[in-house]
Amino acid sequence: MAFVFTSSDVKRIGKVLGIAPKRIGNNFRFEINQENDIRRVALEIYPNIRIGSKRGNLVSVYTTNAHLQLHFCSGYVLSEMLGEVTFIGKNDEKLSGLIVEKGGGCSLYANVERDILSGDFTQLGPEVMLSGIALSLTESVLPKKSAKKKKARK
Repeated sequence: MAFVFTSSDVKRIGKVLGIAPKRIGNNFRFEINQENDIRRVALEIYPNIRIGSKRGNLVSVYTTNAHLQLHFCSGYVLSEMLGEVTFIGKNDEKLSGLIVEKGGGCSLYANVERDILSGDFTQLGPEVMLSGIALSLTESVLPKKSAKKKKARK
């Protein structure tokens, strides 16, 4: 595994989310509570832990109504302007993104075709377009496509 969360990564994430992380055992925890208490999110980052027979990063999000996990998180993108962090996991030419917002929202997009990120969004249905737009920020941290894979897809 190439990417492992470091303390400096966690500090940068905390800065965007506007909250300091708490170190709890083998993870970092961020608790996002809005003043009106309607949106509450807990984000936990487990760097380089055992996941089955392999090691990797695990990102968990707990909300009032849901528990979401991204196994083998391979990177993240910070957006101070949007006040959000996008965690990504890549498997072949598909990726999943777990987005956590400073305002307490979160979104999950799973098994998204990588080609959608750089394609013409106007050619997509609105139900597909949202995932492409939301995850297009991640292209800068994704590995370049190999020529071999490009040919195989044609």
